[in-house]
Amino acid sequence: MLDIAEELGRWAEQGRDFAVATVVAVTGSAPRLPGAALAVDRDGTAIGSVSGGCVEGAVYDLCRQAIEDGETVLERFGYSDEDAFAVGLTCGGAIDVLIAPVRGGVYPAALAAAAGGEAAALARVTDGPAELMGTALLVRADGSYEGGLGGHPELDRTAAAEARALLDAGRTGTVTIGADGSRCGQPLTLLVESSVPPPRMIVFGAVDFASALVRVGKFLGYHVTVCDARPVFATATRFPDADEIVVGWPHEYLDSTQVDTRTVLCVLTHDAKFDVPLLRLALRLPVAYVGAMGSRRTHEDRNRRLREVGVTELELARLRSPIGLDLGARTPEETALSIGAEIVADRRGGSGASLTGAHTPIHHDGPDAPAGRMESVA
Repeated sequence: MLDIAEELGRWAEQGRDFAVATVVAVTGSAPRLPGAALAVDRDGTAIGSVSGGCVEGAVYDLCRQAIEDGETVLERFGYSDEDAFAVGLTCGGAIDVLIAPVRGGVYPAALAAAAGGEAAALARVTDGPAELMGTALLVRADGSYEGGLGGHPELDRTAAAEARALLDAGRTGTVTIGADGSRCGQPLTLLVESSVPPPRMIVFGAVDFASALVRVGKFLGYHVTVCDARPVFATATRFPDADEIVVGWPHEYLDSTQVDTRTVLCVLTHDAKFDVPLLRLALRLPVAYVGAMGSRRTHEDRNRRLREVGVTELELARLRSPIGLDLGARTPEETALSIGAEIVADRRGGSGASLTGAHTPIHHDGPDAPAGRMESVA
């Protein structure tokens, strides 16, 4: 539900009665991941989505019922071979959806934290004793927490520790613990929704291609910074969609700013005096993606210069150059699309190949996905 926190926060402030349906588990192919939510208020207004459309009607009705009777329920929706047009996921998967009325508790604080860009996690019981269903705990980045899971302090401490681990990784997912607070005893399943500040995209080089890439980055949910040493080009007028514009030498800025394992760095300068010191630093940072623009000749010359300043072959192997997927792109917008597509493929474990005729999964996220590839981009 934290993916629609801003609107739900307004509903809470206005004192509206509403219920939220949240995807808590996915089996097979499904359009939305755990944490995706649909909310309905007493007047019938709906926001969000749990399935891309195929089960929305049934979930909407369950939300209206939850508002009236105050009950929390867990429902499964899946594809039926007997009736492909019945309520179900005709894409072949199944989803478990928790439908719960939202009335006080930790929910207003959780929504406010998510809407304000604060790192926080909401842990809710989705499977276990009836009296614990839907109980919730709000966990903050410093490990503090509020709310509770049925008045069991040891259970709260265990749940908070598990939720903080997912929050630290920026991930939304489920964990199972014992109902007594340990990992033994009656199992208790929690959905942990992590809300973290948007990941960063730093675009180096205030060129025409950068303007299009800024727009793609914003569309993908990144906080986008443009950096260039030339003040005449690095202006808000040229990049109105950027969150931040920095005038300075790229390598000096990168050395002074904060990055993390979700940060993507796009080097569009293709000028050795900028590229070499910048990439020498970038390839040694724990970031998600480093890409550099340029022709294949530029790429070979740049690699030679990087080796001369001590960049190792292992470090060079991290560099995506020439940047982007092979889409045959020509225009700045097409090039930005190819870069964005490569970033998504790298993040989600995709191959970048056409799905037509392929025998690979459409969605690569799942319980066995590499760490860091299930995080939400809020």
